[in-house]
Amino acid sequence: MWPSRENRRQALMQAMRQHSNHVRPLPGIGDPNACEVLATQFVASERREDYYKRLRSRAISADRADPNHPSFDAERAVVYHIQIGNVEEAAWLIFLMTHFAKPADSGWLRLRQVYGELGSGVWSWARVSAAPNRFLTWIEANWENIGGKFGNHRKYESLDPEANRSFRRVLTDYLAWIGPAGHLSFFGNAVRIAGNAPGTIFDYLYRDMAVISFGRLAKFDYLSLLARYEIVPMHPSSAYFSGATGPVRGARLLFDGNPESPTSSARLQSYVDALDIDIQVGMQVMEDALCNWQKSPTHFVHFLG
Repeated sequence: MWPSRENRRQALMQAMRQHSNHVRPLPGIGDPNACEVLATQFVASERREDYYKRLRSRAISADRADPNHPSFDAERAVVYHIQIGNVEEAAWLIFLMTHFAKPADSGWLRLRQVYGELGSGVWSWARVSAAPNRFLTWIEANWENIGGKFGNHRKYESLDPEANRSFRRVLTDYLAWIGPAGHLSFFGNAVRIAGNAPGTIFDYLYRDMAVISFGRLAKFDYLSLLARYEIVPMHPSSAYFSGATGPVRGARLLFDGNPESPTSSARLQSYVDALDIDIQVGMQVMEDALCNWQKSPTHFVHFLG
């Protein structure tokens, strides 16, 4: 798989074995198949990061950003808005992408029907931030007509206005967090407060974000997208194991040989910090790859969500 990256995969396998022999044992890759699969998951995660770099380098058609056009694609829409200087809309779309997520079967259908006002317009950042109740009233009147579904990581969300995790509460929290001046002002202020270190900026926003139903994973995904699109100059310097499930299981499997081991999040972070000195993948890739690897440790499965 991915012949152009085979040298990278082999280098990762060798670096992990060296680490296991000379720094800290990695019982989770004692089986050669497990070592190969984890290395392949690292490569798959790096490819995902490279995908966003390629997107940013391409000229994007306006049709890609129109939710009522057949060519609409949310990821390309973000790039389009950045390219025309509309960072507010790009950041708004990233929030919607994170909240709705992208299930394998219906893709961006739910997002595009909400964002595209069921074919009647566009619920842009300018419209929503100026009159959020108008948007929410429309959602509450039309939620049963909206197709698609939430992505796997957001499967407990609901558009039902009577639900505990209703969209009204999510949006109200998000607007309060960003503030009336908008994304550019908010993120610029965050950079000034946190300083110029990318990891510190990410951590500041991660700890500051207070939006109902945006737990550990949603916050990590949202901030990671802002970083991938270079809207905010940051990247995670931690895997944020506290509150995680899949990445913690992956780390415990790797370092302890048991995904149910009692090793603390703090100790796991120190272990992956040391490992990353040798394999040089970064915490975004580390978190993603460990999460995917623990689902199928000895047989590679290409997870696209």
